[in-house]
Amino acid sequence: MRIFGHYIRRRVLMLAGAELLVAYLCLYAVLTLPPFQPEALSLLDPQLMVATLVVLVVLTLAGLYESDYLATHSTLRSLLRLVPAILVVGGLLLAYGAMVPAALFSPTAVGGGVLLLLTGLVAERTLWRNFSEADAFKRRVLVLGTGSRACAIDTIHPDKYSEELPYRVIGYIATLGEKDYARDPGRHFQLGRDASLLDMAREHRVHEIVVAIRDRRHNLPIGQLLECKLNGVAVTDVSSFFERELQKVQLDSLNASWLIFGEGFRQHWTRNAVKRTFDVLASATLLLVTLPVMLATALAIKLESRGPVFYWQTRVGRGNAPFEVCKFRSMREDAEVDGVARWAVHDDDRITRVGRLIRKLRIDELPQVINVFEGSMSFVGPRPERPVFVGQLTEQIPYFPARHTIRPGITGWAQVRYPYGASVEDARQKLQYDLYYVKNHTLFLDILILFETVKVVLFGRGAR
Repeated sequence: MRIFGHYIRRRVLMLAGAELLVAYLCLYAVLTLPPFQPEALSLLDPQLMVATLVVLVVLTLAGLYESDYLATHSTLRSLLRLVPAILVVGGLLLAYGAMVPAALFSPTAVGGGVLLLLTGLVAERTLWRNFSEADAFKRRVLVLGTGSRACAIDTIHPDKYSEELPYRVIGYIATLGEKDYARDPGRHFQLGRDASLLDMAREHRVHEIVVAIRDRRHNLPIGQLLECKLNGVAVTDVSSFFERELQKVQLDSLNASWLIFGEGFRQHWTRNAVKRTFDVLASATLLLVTLPVMLATALAIKLESRGPVFYWQTRVGRGNAPFEVCKFRSMREDAEVDGVARWAVHDDDRITRVGRLIRKLRIDELPQVINVFEGSMSFVGPRPERPVFVGQLTEQIPYFPARHTIRPGITGWAQVRYPYGASVEDARQKLQYDLYYVKNHTLFLDILILFETVKVVLFGRGAR
C-alpha cells in the first residue's frame, strides 16, 4: 500500500492495526475490571488513548514491525523482543502515574496491564502468523519475460524462502529473442500456443502481471496487457515492482524512461517550504535534547587526544556545490597527514577510543545541526560525500549525480536501511535507497526515517 508516496506492506499495517486494538482492549480491561481497578471509564478517555499509542510507538522502536523480522520470527524471538518492550511501556506508565496524581494507571493497574498486554500480543501474533503465511493471502504474480530481470523476482530476497515471500510467482511467459534464465521449465508459458494473456491470468487466478522484458520494441503485447488491465488484473513495470518490494530503486532493472515518465522526483516550492520548516524544528529539538551529550563528548575528545574537538571537511551538496560539514573529531589528528582521502574500514586504527563509541552511537554527526541551520543540509536526506569520492562514483555508478538534486541530510533512508558503506559497491547499494528517497520524499517519509534512526542509535547497527 502506498501512503504519501511511500510503500508500506499491507500485512504490516494490518498487524499494527490489530495490535493497536489488542493494546486498547487490554488497557481498558485493566482499568475497568476487578481485581485491578474497577471504575467507570469512557471508551474515549484521553489517557487510555495516549497509553495505547505509547504501546504502538515502543513496539515500533523495538523493531517488531520490520518486514525482515516478521518474515522469519518465531514465538521465542517474539518474546525476546516483546518482553523488554512491554516492560518499557510499564515503566513509562509507572513514571506517568508517579508524576500525575490524577493518573489512571496505579502500580496495580500497570502490573496487570503488563501481563495482559504480553498475553494478548503473543496470542494475536501467533494467530496472525498462521493466517498471514497462508497462500490464499499472497499476491499471485505472472511474469512477462524469462530474462535476467524476470528471474530476479524470485531471488530479490536471498535470505527468505519462497513461502516467506509476500507474493507467489505463478510462472514466466516466454517472448521472442529473449534469453531464458528461468530455473523451473515447468512454470513456462507461451503466448498464443498455451492461451492469451487474459486467459492465463484467469486460469491461474493472477492478481498482477509484472512486465520484465528488456527489449520491448517488438516483444511487448500491448493489446493483451491493456485487456488484462481493463479486466481487473494489475499490470506493473518490473522497476516499480522492485521499488515496491525492496523500497529502493533497483539499478539493474532501471530504464531511463521509467525515471522520466514515472511518478515521483517532484520538486515544488510548497514541498521545499514544508521540508525546510521541518528541518529547522527537528534540528532545534535535537540540539536542545542532546546538548548535555554534546558537551560531554567535547570534553571526552579533548581529554583523550590532542587536536580540535570539531572536524570540518569539504563535502558535495545540492547542485554539486561544495560546503564544509561539521562533525565531532573521531580520528587521530594525523589520520590523513599525507593528504590522501581514504574510506573508513572495519576496525580502522585511525579511530580513537572515544571516536569508536561516538561513531557507533552516531553522536559524531550531531554538530551537523549547524549545517542544517545555515541551509547547506537537511535533517533527512542522502549523506554528503567528499568531492574526490563523488568524482570516482559518478564515473562508475549510473545516476549517481541524481542524489545531488536535493540537500544532503544528517540521516537518510540509505543510512537506516543499509549498513555502513566503505567501497564502490556499498555506494552503489546505498544509491538505490537514496534514489528511492529522492523520488518519494515527503514529510511522512522523513518522520519514518527519524523513527528508524532512533532504532539504529538504540541498537548501534551499521556503524563503523
